[in-house]
Amino acid sequence: MTQTTNRFFDELARMMTDATGAAQGLRKEIDNVIRSQAEKVLNDLDVVQREEFDAMKAMAQKAREENARLETRIAELEEQLDNLGTDAPAGKKRKATST
Repeated sequence: MTQTTNRFFDELARMMTDATGAAQGLRKEIDNVIRSQAEKVLNDLDVVQREEFDAMKAMAQKAREENARLETRIAELEEQLDNLGTDAPAGKKRKATST
């Protein structure tokens, strides 16, 4: 009778192990299905990928820095132009142009 009981528990343990393996396989399959569906939804929504976003963010930052540099340069040139206008003789002052 001892051998029968051990055999019963051995079979039960084997079935539990098989069930655990099947459950893990099922979980992986469900994860794959969910991931593929999520990717499909994101592609349908035309959502930008992270790499593209980071590249555009870097380009925008560089453009902002260039604009700030150019604004400073324009202010310096306008100041020089104003100084030239005040240094010229009274009859030969430069006319301001509007652009």
